[in-house]
Amino acid sequence: MKGDLPYRVEKPWGHELIWARTDRYVGKILHIEAGHVLSLQYHNKKDESIYVLHGEIILRLQQGDTLIERRMEEGEAFHITPKTVHQFEAVVTSDLLEASTPEIEDVVRLKDRYGRA
Repeated sequence: MKGDLPYRVEKPWGHELIWARTDRYVGKILHIEAGHVLSLQYHNKKDESIYVLHGEIILRLQQGDTLIERRMEEGEAFHITPKTVHQFEAVVTSDLLEASTPEIEDVVRLKDRYGRA
């Protein structure tokens, strides 16, 4: 493990709690406040899986030129492969468990309501 774990990273939409970080994987909890939307983004190398611990989210995925929406509730999981354009929106305050490869800085933001794109 790297550094002191767990550690919290404040975000404009809530926060991340990084509870595992090695050269091979990262584990974190994304706490997203109700009504907040993360960046429309993709990753060049990062491969991630999410699991809805609490709450309900809308997962947006690009298929061709269209963004499709998938509602996800507690107990549902989804795998997001590299280059997949995606976005999360919290319908209610939600916690997502994320397991991913270690490239946590690999974020290409296409659109962001908080001015980070």
